[in-house]
Amino acid sequence: MRLANKNLVTIDDLSNGEMEAIFSLANEMSGTMNEQFGLCRGKVMASLFFEPSTRTRLSFETAMHRLGGSIITVSDVGATSLAKGESIADMARVIGSYVDLIVIRHPWEGAARVVADYSSVPVINAGDGGHQHPTQTLCDLYTIQKDKKTIKGLNIALWGDLKYGRTVHSLIFALAKFGANILFYPTPGLKVPEHVLKKLTMEYGGELERRDTLNRTVKDSLIPLDAIYLTPSSPHQLAMMPNLNLQVETRTGIDALYVTRPQKERFTAAEKGQELKKSHPVVDKKMLRGKAFRQTLVMHPLPRVDELAYELDADPRSRYFQQAAQGVPVRMALISLLLGIKEVPLPAEDTLPEIEYPLYRREFGPSCPNPRCVSIQETETKYLQPEFKVVNREPLTLRCTYCEHGFEPRYVASSDWHKGTIATKKYHSAVSHWARKIRPEYLIVFNSEEEALARGFKPSRFSGMRRQGKSKKQ
Repeated sequence: MRLANKNLVTIDDLSNGEMEAIFSLANEMSGTMNEQFGLCRGKVMASLFFEPSTRTRLSFETAMHRLGGSIITVSDVGATSLAKGESIADMARVIGSYVDLIVIRHPWEGAARVVADYSSVPVINAGDGGHQHPTQTLCDLYTIQKDKKTIKGLNIALWGDLKYGRTVHSLIFALAKFGANILFYPTPGLKVPEHVLKKLTMEYGGELERRDTLNRTVKDSLIPLDAIYLTPSSPHQLAMMPNLNLQVETRTGIDALYVTRPQKERFTAAEKGQELKKSHPVVDKKMLRGKAFRQTLVMHPLPRVDELAYELDADPRSRYFQQAAQGVPVRMALISLLLGIKEVPLPAEDTLPEIEYPLYRREFGPSCPNPRCVSIQETETKYLQPEFKVVNREPLTLRCTYCEHGFEPRYVASSDWHKGTIATKKYHSAVSHWARKIRPEYLIVFNSEEEALARGFKPSRFSGMRRQGKSKKQ
């Protein structure tokens, strides 16, 4: 298998088989670490970390050193030309001409995608805002698989800040791809973003049961449950059973508990200004003394704050320090594959087919609603044009190709003008039949009537339809 010159921006850039191959090579390298020196002799990696990092940055740099390669590094935006207003695209072009591989962490969601689009060398996303962190997910999956020998059919609980935790967002999709069941236990106010859940339910073939549909016994069992994602191989009625607690306890229990800290650096001003009404209890030995946790792996991407008790460090179920240590062989394997230095056989895989969505890209119209998206930042709008995938027609839903946030526009129009005359250049409500009828290549969307009028469109008799599908009399 060749992964040479491939980018790793999101976990979806790797198939299940490719991830298994990375794990296989990581196993081989971890047992012969000293023998790997020299594989990357003459290769240079750029380590660009524009947010704080300990494990990710140092494990990448250690991995390259272990392989005998060289590193150039930046850890302060203020020390680069980005502080002077240089675009990310120009930076990518320049640095790509110096090195063989770029590893980047950036606070803007989608920044790694831009670097990959404009760089001439492979790019690895080491975390872009609250979007994704695919190499941490590789370490997480590798840790689970080494202990449990498989991921398919496992019950994996996600605990803590599920709103801003980029490690969690990558992990959700990867677990779904491998056929695990996912139990969501968010800190109040920090639930999984809706666009992440929509992608999960639309693309991975499973079934999501949310809190408001769960039986009270299920909600209050073990620890406060918000939702369950059931892999297609699971019994469809499991989430609705009032004795789910018993089902989990008497079968396999919770196989892994993935704990995350509050990502306070990403909180909005309102979130920073108020204390959360409720806090999750600290994950400690007392909480994990139940039968369901007897074989549970306790995981954490680190750093921890107050959410994980130090008394668990010596507990045989704890795996968070192993997760960190295994980052070196996993990243050694990834680097050597992306640089084309190593090849490994591709195992047989059972993976979901990739969905090809129509693209929406126009010089005018809505921008991404995510304030952290790279596509709306002042230095990037000079060359970046908003781009979206049309992921649903009922309701019409667009997903940003950079940060993957989705939104439902309010109005639609056609560049075909229906009958080809100015008189029929009209806009319609996005809940009308026109949202489904207009062909993707002719589709125009607006978030307000003012935008549509400014472009010379007139309201049709369908423009006043309400979101509930009812129409107002014109």
